[in-house]
Amino acid sequence: MSLASYIGCNIEIPETDEDSEDLIHIDNCFSEKYNREAVKKHQFSTPFIYEVSTDWGIEISAGISRETCMESKVKLMRLCEIMENHLSEGDFFELYSCWIGEEDDDRAGEITLQLGGFDVEQLEMPEKTLVRFVK
Repeated sequence: MSLASYIGCNIEIPETDEDSEDLIHIDNCFSEKYNREAVKKHQFSTPFIYEVSTDWGIEISAGISRETCMESKVKLMRLCEIMENHLSEGDFFELYSCWIGEEDDDRAGEITLQLGGFDVEQLEMPEKTLVRFVK
């Protein structure tokens, strides 16, 4: 199984060019269409859903290895940089990470953060947590 991360937006955003060497790719990697439909229906409040491909999902918690946690922090910060360029003041995006096939499971938690106004070192963001980033 694979840990996938999804984002939900109120606006359409372009998918990453397949030749890009960026750390974050907004395209489909692990998930199938039915996975994205399930996460849209059960987790997000937004109409546009994308998978964030990073070779592994974004999870920041004490229950994972230190290396994976550090990598997830870097990925999250890069994702926030990308999204900041697409969102207008007052807009938001949502992030949800879960194991493929668990998109319709109950959430473990929910967090709202100010985009660019949080300390990633203090963040606890385990799988199945809906995180809303407000610009």
